[in-house]
Amino acid sequence: MSVTRRHFLMQLAATSGYTAAYAAMTTLGLGAVGVTTAAAAAPLLPAPGSGKGLRVLVLGAGIAGLVSAWELRKAGYQVQVVEARERVGGRNWTIRDGTRIAYTDGSSQTARFDRGQYFNAGPARLPSHHQTILGYCREFGVALEAEVNTSRSAYFLPDAAKNKPAIQLRRAVNDARGRISELLAKAADAGALDRELSVADRQRLLAFLTVYGDLAPDKSFKGTERSGYTVFPGAAEQVGVRPEPLSLDELLDPDLWTSLIFDELLIFQPTMLQPVGGMDRIPAAFGQRLQKELRLNTEVTRIHNEADGVAVTVRHRASGKLETLRADYAITTFPLPVLAKVPSNFSPPVQQAIASTEYDTASKIAWQCPRFWETDSHIYGGISVVKHVTSLIWYPSGGFHQPNGTLVGCYNIGQAARDFTSQPLAAQFASSRQVIDRVHPGRGAALQRPVSVAWHKVPYSLGSWVHWATPAEPAYVLLNQPDGRVHFAGEYLSQIGAWQEGAALSAHHAVAAIAARVASSAATI
Repeated sequence: MSVTRRHFLMQLAATSGYTAAYAAMTTLGLGAVGVTTAAAAAPLLPAPGSGKGLRVLVLGAGIAGLVSAWELRKAGYQVQVVEARERVGGRNWTIRDGTRIAYTDGSSQTARFDRGQYFNAGPARLPSHHQTILGYCREFGVALEAEVNTSRSAYFLPDAAKNKPAIQLRRAVNDARGRISELLAKAADAGALDRELSVADRQRLLAFLTVYGDLAPDKSFKGTERSGYTVFPGAAEQVGVRPEPLSLDELLDPDLWTSLIFDELLIFQPTMLQPVGGMDRIPAAFGQRLQKELRLNTEVTRIHNEADGVAVTVRHRASGKLETLRADYAITTFPLPVLAKVPSNFSPPVQQAIASTEYDTASKIAWQCPRFWETDSHIYGGISVVKHVTSLIWYPSGGFHQPNGTLVGCYNIGQAARDFTSQPLAAQFASSRQVIDRVHPGRGAALQRPVSVAWHKVPYSLGSWVHWATPAEPAYVLLNQPDGRVHFAGEYLSQIGAWQEGAALSAHHAVAAIAARVASSAATI
């Protein structure tokens, strides 16, 4: 029986969802005929039973692998998830007391935190518009709380060579608004904007700038309560004392600008979220539901496309025993530096794309210590930006007023992270301690029990994420397509690289592509 293109697409949409239909049209070169943009972007909801009798191997139990396995299983596929580590989550990794951090050079650390203290070594925040990963939190009942990504009580620390003290962010942000508003008001008053503004619009602009910059009646900026106090108002005769406004010269320091606009970036705008008790609550929720499908501590040693399926050789790390697993399809989700080391019969262009894609790296240092930032500086969550190789000081968003907290004293990326983590751990910790002491004088001595995670040294990660120059890079385009019966997924194959949302959406894309192939095969029988 012949099947028309229209009938096939209607059948596919009905059985496997509109995302699968859209993926089929893309694969078959049919364009987006008959499917609207909104439908194409709809969540992947494969019909229950549409994968009955088919087997899929999911290689890697990071977020992309877990999402792939969950959606495939819901559609009726037989799924096995192969993971080399003894845990799920991949780079979603929460360090707690007793966690061992092993590096590829054979060195290791063991975290010694108090009960209840933890450190998110990988992802540590969820933007509120990342509704795919948040949707899984909702589906699984993963409790969330606000992640305080910015605090106006936190600081910007200039380069040590400038010999200047840390500046509280509320002062920097609001003094910058005041100074810029004053300059613009003066320009408008002097007629410099008469070509652009009518008389009425000029008056409206001046009124706006007066409010926006908290200007004096004469349109000058003399400081603002928004920038805080050196002495807070109190009872009886205690009048509040404000700091002198920062000069324009201080505000035009390029090192400061990132601090001024940090929470204006879409991915960092409040409200951000985090799972209660650690980011690994998300992969743990998947793992609970996929226990029968998970094969942990099992390393992939070979991937081989066959005419009618995929053969994957694995090694059981505890026993060293080799085993060959077979399935109709596979989704490979572990990082490309790891995949590049696995023998395969992928096509030469795909092998080249895998081998040539460069991963960035990131490193973090965390300390357990008394919560001096709350008592000294009234900081409850947020980030102090430091002009130093360690980049920042990140304060915990929960556990307020408890005796101790976990303070992130370094989060650097790229070559800075590689150079920094090439030093002995003692030197890394000393550097982090020193810069924290500059922001919080006298408190460096209170820092205890440090741990460091450098992602390019972590086995089965070997890096953090990929920064593509453009989404049209040949390797990106190629790896978003299957090679034989093997599909690829991960944050690196999304437009939201480095985020769990990107990993989840990439998994949806891979699952939809498999569903499209299955439906296409069924339609031609």
